[in-house]
Amino acid sequence: MYDIVKFWLDKGIDGFRMDVANLYSKVEGLPDGGPGYENVGTEFYQDGPRIHEFHHEMYEKVTSKYDIMTVGEMSGVPLEEALKYVGNDREELNMVFQFDQNLIDGEENDHWAHRTVPLPELKAVFSKWQNGVNGKGWNSLYWTNHDQPRTVSRWGNDGAYRKESQKMLYTMLLTLQGTPYIYQGEEIGMTNVSFDSIDDYDDVEIHNMWQERVVKGGADPEETLDNIRYRARDNARTPMQWDDTENAGFTTGTPWLKVNPNYKEINAKEALADPDSIFHYMQRLIRMRKSTPAAIYGDFKEYEPENESLYIYERNYEGAKLFVVLNFTDKEVSFSVPETVDASAAKLLISNYDGEKKLTDGKLLPYEGQVYLI
Repeated sequence: MYDIVKFWLDKGIDGFRMDVANLYSKVEGLPDGGPGYENVGTEFYQDGPRIHEFHHEMYEKVTSKYDIMTVGEMSGVPLEEALKYVGNDREELNMVFQFDQNLIDGEENDHWAHRTVPLPELKAVFSKWQNGVNGKGWNSLYWTNHDQPRTVSRWGNDGAYRKESQKMLYTMLLTLQGTPYIYQGEEIGMTNVSFDSIDDYDDVEIHNMWQERVVKGGADPEETLDNIRYRARDNARTPMQWDDTENAGFTTGTPWLKVNPNYKEINAKEALADPDSIFHYMQRLIRMRKSTPAAIYGDFKEYEPENESLYIYERNYEGAKLFVVLNFTDKEVSFSVPETVDASAAKLLISNYDGEKKLTDGKLLPYEGQVYLI
């Protein structure tokens, strides 16, 4: 294993994303999990008895000798355990991908069911990790990946406010503490796909579930298909939408998975040509973050955690304050500047709506996001 890691590091790669990185240590005796599709015995291999020994050994023998970064994908890892992996004095990993925000919209004991999440619940997840890791280690920040639904379909509005809501969601991501990750297709606002038939889906996880629930269990096919359309990993795996030609310009052959039919309207060529596109806005966000130390290193403070429409927070670093207000709804929402914030000194850094903006009491437009430096 170390020889393989060294082989790539010696070629100059910048680091590793380690798959299921908290599942490498098994309980002795390899006991069986219980029966059933959902029960996979995680209690016998998640954050197992020697896992920290293994990661420290990898650090000590290989990764510490290179100027790289490491991130471990860790399903189900609690904050307290994550700090053991990423703590500044632990000598294991630089950061983890935790799954709290990906589990919150499910039903208990049912990965495929889904519910509408009240905004205070979603905010509580991000705020917990912001405050819990600050000063002790480092966060990773992401909305989606190859295993999750598309961001704008899950947390935003992939219809009338696709551009506005996607821009707002990534305004949040790039104004939190941690390393942000932007998964392919997110920069042009790709959406979930709604295939008509189970045969159009490729993921083995989907077909295993279909066999278990529909073929053997007699579950309603259309209801099951609706759950698949929301949750499917294939939502993030449809071919990249490059332009409006056949197969979205991805291939002249037959892709392994059908292209999302909306590729005629949502594609990279269109995004590059549109000055108001999600792509160009994300470029501005990245430039803003790179040039604003408070956006990278600042401590985190939240306002109005019970507000069901707005996420309001600030980042403080060396006397500079980054102040962020985000509307997570498709309605205009009233907003009041917190008393502890000096609105008169605020300079707008970025907003997903055009026009002059000042930090003042008033209304935020649907899915509006504003970022100020004070």
